[in-house]
Amino acid sequence: MTPPGPIDHVVTSGTFSLDGGTWEVDNNVWIVGDENEVLVIDAAHDEEKIGAAVGGRRVVAVVCTHAHDDHVNRAPALADRFAAPILLNPAEAPLWEMTHPNRAPDRELADGDVLTAGGVELRVLQTPGHSPGSSCLYAPELGTLFSGDTLFQGGPGATGRSYSSFDTIIESIREKLLTLPGDTVVRTGHGDPTTIGEEAPHLEEWIARGH
Repeated sequence: MTPPGPIDHVVTSGTFSLDGGTWEVDNNVWIVGDENEVLVIDAAHDEEKIGAAVGGRRVVAVVCTHAHDDHVNRAPALADRFAAPILLNPAEAPLWEMTHPNRAPDRELADGDVLTAGGVELRVLQTPGHSPGSSCLYAPELGTLFSGDTLFQGGPGATGRSYSSFDTIIESIREKLLTLPGDTVVRTGHGDPTTIGEEAPHLEEWIARGH
């Protein structure tokens, strides 16, 4: 049997609800590490599917890039199943509490933190805008950025709902993400991957479109 690679990918389906609306969504769940231990990024919708992908490996942490319900709705269940802590930036508290009012995250996720699983290091880049404490995770050795809902193929994440800011997300992307190497693969919270080099030339277009 081929051992799992440093990045495993699960797509789960469910809903996203905020500001009185509900939408059907598919989410990318990322499992990063080696054959012994992993980090689970954005535990969305389907505990069994994510748990099967983890298998018998130790979960170092369940990491939440932000606290919209479609990214955190299975975080407590996965954390309990694998006896792992939930990590989230504290600025996400208002959104987290909408979904899990009786369960707090276990540890804070702060800009500059380095998370490690299976010899893979992920550096936390705080990138507010889509939400107040949105975070991306950068793995230099893998040439990969896990961008949550901050950057997608074709532009920044949505900023039309509560707790979001277009100007802030543009600043985050400009200062924190477009300064990464151009060949960095961007693995997003929804949809297909892209690269920093593919997205960087379009910054001014996004600004014009956003305003």
